[in-house]
Amino acid sequence: MDKLPWIILSAGDNVAVATAAIAPGSTVAGIETRQKIDPGHKVAISDIPLGAAVVKYGQAIGRTTADVKAGDHVHSHNLHFENDRLAATANSAPETATGEDKARTFMGYRRADGRAATRNYIGIIASVNCSTTVCRAIADEANRTILPHYDGIDGFVPIVHDQGCGMSSTGDGMNVLHRTLAGYTRHVNFGGVLMIGLGCEVNQLTLYGQSGAGASKRHFNIQDAGGSRRAVERAMGMLREIAADVGKEKRVPMSIGEIIIGLQCGGSDGFSGITANPALGVAADLLAAAGGTAILSETSEIYGAEHLLRSRAVSDEVAKKLDEKIAWWEDYVALHGASLDNNPSPGNKRGGLTTILEKSLGAVAKGGRSPLTAVYGYAERVTAPGLVFMDTPGYDPVSATGQVAGGANMIAFTTGRGSCFGCRPAPSLKLSSNSALYASMEEDMDIDCGTIATGDATISGKGREIFELIVDTACGKKTKSELFGYGDNEFVPWHLGATL
Repeated sequence: MDKLPWIILSAGDNVAVATAAIAPGSTVAGIETRQKIDPGHKVAISDIPLGAAVVKYGQAIGRTTADVKAGDHVHSHNLHFENDRLAATANSAPETATGEDKARTFMGYRRADGRAATRNYIGIIASVNCSTTVCRAIADEANRTILPHYDGIDGFVPIVHDQGCGMSSTGDGMNVLHRTLAGYTRHVNFGGVLMIGLGCEVNQLTLYGQSGAGASKRHFNIQDAGGSRRAVERAMGMLREIAADVGKEKRVPMSIGEIIIGLQCGGSDGFSGITANPALGVAADLLAAAGGTAILSETSEIYGAEHLLRSRAVSDEVAKKLDEKIAWWEDYVALHGASLDNNPSPGNKRGGLTTILEKSLGAVAKGGRSPLTAVYGYAERVTAPGLVFMDTPGYDPVSATGQVAGGANMIAFTTGRGSCFGCRPAPSLKLSSNSALYASMEEDMDIDCGTIATGDATISGKGREIFELIVDTACGKKTKSELFGYGDNEFVPWHLGATL
């Protein structure tokens, strides 16, 4: 039997989604299409009157701005955002994990404090934008002259940014920056860290102490070193000592329950919520069942689906924390004269996504079906196992930066348009939502989830493939982002507060 070029995602839906280009006059669910329907786009499968809800995934994604006839293309020209919610249906059980799944191990680095690392990097961290150039110069020199002597070190990583001065020493802006940088200085995938300041900035090095294991954590100011070139020379001496310590680390077996993975999506399309996101959700369920942690984030991109998450909260306290994050975002965007429905980008819309409600319903699928065990603020240290939520913007680099600062030792990133991304020191897996993207950007994509839409794979089967790749990557297999060299420029702390 020929495979149908369309799919209906829920019994209550009044639209179908094209899985391949559909010509006018084609038959979809017993109706005749009236216009061309591009892959990822929606077609009405019944008449939808003006002002009625358009339903996809069994949930409202907005209301019509005109009478829509069965067979019509449904998109921005006849559908707009309206803040509707349909009742959450009963939660289905998470993907079943076997005893063998739960007993899995990976080969990782056991740190002195007992935590499990998936990589063994040394970080060169800037406390302020003024020290970024020197940090890059230090990392370049260390990778050229020190790294060749140590097979056990993955590299020297510059963590640089554009903040640290010209801001208040108190308030949200400094609190978030400090929490983010502190999270990176203690990140488990950094066997050692050298933090570099200028000396006169607001974000002083003394705020970070000398936390860490012995001589593997160091810091100094450029002004105290006598200038930029001397700072590089001084750093080389320190890094040789750090490398001698960090280079001794060896991978040992440890439970996959010690994997903490950040879940991301960017450059989404109409397939993201049908293929890559739910498949990643299966992998997240399997990891959670084994005692691991999956961090769902991007608050502005779960807006409209938050009621589905809160229905899975393990307690009223967890549900209340999620509600508070949503309320904060509503106030935040209103203060700046914006709307959360501004979120779908032009690329999202070309891929078939129309409203933030539709995008969110697909995005939340990354979290699988496990109970929601905890809610965290941006870059807060994640300690709870299972599925947790971290409050972050939807902008991918900022969101992933918060997850890594919170302790994620891996990132899994779905995309439908072709986002390129890395997030050192955490390896980043890229999952394409459609096969055309995988074929055109195979050098950047680790797994093709588009085979779900064509009927050549199931969500469950693809989820297990992702799960296996997560374990292999934790053991040291390089992701395609790592092989190309992504990860030095994607550290982007959330910038809050006034620039002074």
